[in-house]
Amino acid sequence: MFWLIPILVFSLFKALIPLNLSKKIFSYLLDLMASNWVATNSLIQKLFTNTNIIVTGLEELKIDDWYLVLANHQSWVDIVVLQRALHGNIPFLKFFLKKELIYVPLLGLAWWALDFPFMKRYSQAFLKKNPHLRGKDLETTKKACAKFKHKPVSVMNFIEGTRFTEKKHQKQNSPFQHLLKPKSGGISFVLDAMGEHLTKIVDVTIYYPEGIPNFSDFVYGQVDNVHIEVHTMDIAEELGHINFSDRNDRIVFQKWLTKFWHEKDARLEKMKQNSQV
Repeated sequence: MFWLIPILVFSLFKALIPLNLSKKIFSYLLDLMASNWVATNSLIQKLFTNTNIIVTGLEELKIDDWYLVLANHQSWVDIVVLQRALHGNIPFLKFFLKKELIYVPLLGLAWWALDFPFMKRYSQAFLKKNPHLRGKDLETTKKACAKFKHKPVSVMNFIEGTRFTEKKHQKQNSPFQHLLKPKSGGISFVLDAMGEHLTKIVDVTIYYPEGIPNFSDFVYGQVDNVHIEVHTMDIAEELGHINFSDRNDRIVFQKWLTKFWHEKDARLEKMKQNSQV
């Protein structure tokens, strides 16, 4: 509540004062407030729980670079763990949100003021009926991301699209031992919209040695250890220039993503084996 109130107040100022300079100033102030909110949450966790978060690979990160953060997704706990582990090492984490979420009371205003990119996706069926709108969704998202050209940002994406459960794993008949199938649509949309701004991929692998916790387990201090491995990759070196409107390039990207996900799956298995030693 301490940080929510000033964030909402300054969000209103940013919305009501139309000057570009004031919007930039408010954006930096709001990011600072949100960053302090994450720091406060992390301090509360350290004071009132015994959760030990073991992180490797942070030395590769910088606070003034542009990152696409990709992580496996198992629990709501992933979000607070990611914020705690990466806070102060990379710019404040931002998520791509559906455009409809801007209308959520209070939160929609705060997300807009914090420069969370809102995207509008059209289905193929809709585009067949309205071909004049083809490419408009990407154009809108690129405009939303233009502000990041001069301001370092970290964009977060869970490319499984949902939290891992054994039931979902079996239903998908996933070829991965510890992961659901990756969805290329979301990440390709982000890269297509922000390709000129993003420079590095932060590959984060999260493992819970005692089993996947729910959020109440974490709040009640029943999560003893969390292991996190961070690997940083240069997007240009990994992918080169991908034209997502070209079918062959999309196939190349899908192959890269599958390989990337198999490597993460092997990493999770190794983390599991090491924790049992």
